[in-house]
Amino acid sequence: MGFGSYDESEQQQQTADDDEDVEAVNVHENDHDGEMSFESDASTDELVSQLGAMKDDDGED
Repeated sequence: MGFGSYDESEQQQQTADDDEDVEAVNVHENDHDGEMSFESDASTDELVSQLGAMKDDDGED
């Protein structure tokens, strides 16, 4: 057999080996509804200015 050759008889009866006893993953099992807060001495204007500076830095790449 050369590279890429295969036995067609092996390709005719393909079955999936699915385990029906396996539990599905629940991606919402650990969802949390809550709040986040932080305190800062910077004013809103200072924070917006810092955000603008960070956006400008990203554009230089």
